[in-house]
Amino acid sequence: MNNDVLIIGGGVIGLAIAIELKLRSCNVTVLCRDFKAAATHAAAGMLAPDAENISGEAMQSLCRRSRRLYPDWTRKLEDLTGLNTGYSSCGILAPIYGEGGLLGDKETRRQGGQGGQGGIIPTSLFSPSPHSPLPTPYSPSSSAYWLDKEAIHQYQPGLADEVVGGWWYPEDGQVDNRALARVLWTAAESLGVELKEGVTVEAIEQQQGQVLGVQTNAGLIRAEQYVLAGGAWSNELLPLPVRPKKGQMLSLRVPEFTSQLPLKRILYGQDIYIVPRRDTCGTLRERRIILGATSEDVGFTPHNTPAGISYLLQAAIRLYPQLQDYPIEELWWGFRPATPDELPIIGTSHCKNLTLATGHYRNGILLAPITAALIADLICEQKSDSLLTQFNYSRFLAKSSTTTSMLTHFPLPTPPLLPSPPLDSPLIIAGKTFQSRLMTGTGKYRSVEEMQQSIIASGCQIVTVAVRRVQTKAPGHENLAEALDWTKIWMLPNTAGCQTAEEAIRVARLGREMAKLLGQEDNNFVKLEVIPDAKYLLPDPIGTLQAAEQLVKEGFAVLPYINADPMLAKRLEEAGCATVMPLASPIGSGQGLKTTANIQIIIENAGVPVVVDAGIGSPSEAAQAMEMGADALLINSAIALSQNPAAMAQAMNMAAYAGRLAYLAGRMPIKNYASASSPLQGTITS
Repeated sequence: MNNDVLIIGGGVIGLAIAIELKLRSCNVTVLCRDFKAAATHAAAGMLAPDAENISGEAMQSLCRRSRRLYPDWTRKLEDLTGLNTGYSSCGILAPIYGEGGLLGDKETRRQGGQGGQGGIIPTSLFSPSPHSPLPTPYSPSSSAYWLDKEAIHQYQPGLADEVVGGWWYPEDGQVDNRALARVLWTAAESLGVELKEGVTVEAIEQQQGQVLGVQTNAGLIRAEQYVLAGGAWSNELLPLPVRPKKGQMLSLRVPEFTSQLPLKRILYGQDIYIVPRRDTCGTLRERRIILGATSEDVGFTPHNTPAGISYLLQAAIRLYPQLQDYPIEELWWGFRPATPDELPIIGTSHCKNLTLATGHYRNGILLAPITAALIADLICEQKSDSLLTQFNYSRFLAKSSTTTSMLTHFPLPTPPLLPSPPLDSPLIIAGKTFQSRLMTGTGKYRSVEEMQQSIIASGCQIVTVAVRRVQTKAPGHENLAEALDWTKIWMLPNTAGCQTAEEAIRVARLGREMAKLLGQEDNNFVKLEVIPDAKYLLPDPIGTLQAAEQLVKEGFAVLPYINADPMLAKRLEEAGCATVMPLASPIGSGQGLKTTANIQIIIENAGVPVVVDAGIGSPSEAAQAMEMGADALLINSAIALSQNPAAMAQAMNMAAYAGRLAYLAGRMPIKNYASASSPLQGTITS
């Protein structure tokens, strides 16, 4: 058994896994960038698979299994540390307003069970707010009990008059999320887990399907097994579809003159949840009532906002009016790790010694015990629970039959790869050989189908991909992994959108991982772009050189996008770059060749391939650049923005070929006077 495990991430998931592995005799190290920034601290601690109406059989099973583990799991942690986790199987009440009519069949009723009474099932037809965190409570589990208006107001006095009933979920509960975080950290320390706080993982070093180590701000750290539990920050290390969803929250202070807590139940409303902190006896262990939470797709934008906080307060006061007189105690925010299907990523990865545990979204605290157990089974016993197949990262990489059919139907006949011109040698970049001298991109197309058709019509073998746009699922990049056949096309990840050298280095590392995920294990290529200027999009020469020097040290084949600066081109070549890529004119402008004199100097002095990039707008300009002696072209906008992209791609392919052939053939000298094409000797005279 490999028992030396490195866990990336010190939130509730990472710490829970560390403790479980340590209890199974593993040597465990946890790398934690910032313990207080983990989503664990920004939650409310609800354990609510029933109240939240978790959808999907696999997710329901996972959540309910984890909830069943909670009593023994928290007891074990409390025994280890002597600290209280604040766990309580207190149940959750989901009140429902009356103005929406009935849910489903208007005659549908559910007979109340223990402590419940029969009642009509209403629902709400309100449109969800942009900040709305919760679906309307409906379609309850078998353990739910319907309370009609009289029953629910008796069960929890003080609810708004417009509450006409609600569901009682007795098996749901809560844990004090901040107390749990402290207990997990203390338990890990007491067991001998090595906790390294303030250590930021900058890259995961891989080779041939194995993680060799992780690069951090404290140096290279190695282990036998690795677990990525980085939450919302996971896709800074691997190109996983995990993005941050910001949640704003606040707490109210119960006034000092109140001896008993008026709010005795957790309220899970249609637009709000309200969580009173209490002990199992119902007394005031903390005089706090937590309100949450918004759900905002704003990246890592920090801070509370007036809109977010006012939205929460209005929704809370509407449900439980007494709260309007309670003082605000604290405001905070956090970032949930969300995936496109809102399900976690748990299990094996593309590397044999890397396990994934991320993307838990709103259910990280609930799923901590089951995630820890499943990951420990995988690492210690090579035992994979059948449920894990539903949560494997590969679900985001599966190709569809629709995509396959798209790749085989084109409006133009697909041109064969043009043969190399006579006496020509192939294009060699960083030791890899290519026959085509035209590179294309994936941006700005009107549809995925147009992009697919154009790339194939271009005959290109290298396609550049904006890593950040793939990460954020930007329009046109949502299914890029599935849209192209990466067994036939060499991916050139680019750092488009990066404004600093540091940012470009980080994105380049992600690009390398993205290529590996798509099967290109030996792909270390990166098109380096450092562009702080948003108006003219001119590259930063200093930042580009700095980033290039670092990336070359890390083993990248760097293809830097630069101004047509001969001195910078030479410096980059001396730094070890695989090519230089001078712009012909501003990117996306279609102005054509505006820097020919400087490009000519770069070509004459370069010992690496020169790729003319940016500004070419027509095939004639493409041919002219190749006639100058450029080794290759990168053209995107001129193809994507044309009226018929596939036809333009084919034209660019032919132009690049014609220009290269003309360069090799050698053009005639330019003269200042006319020279007759036919000799004068032997002409007929009078």
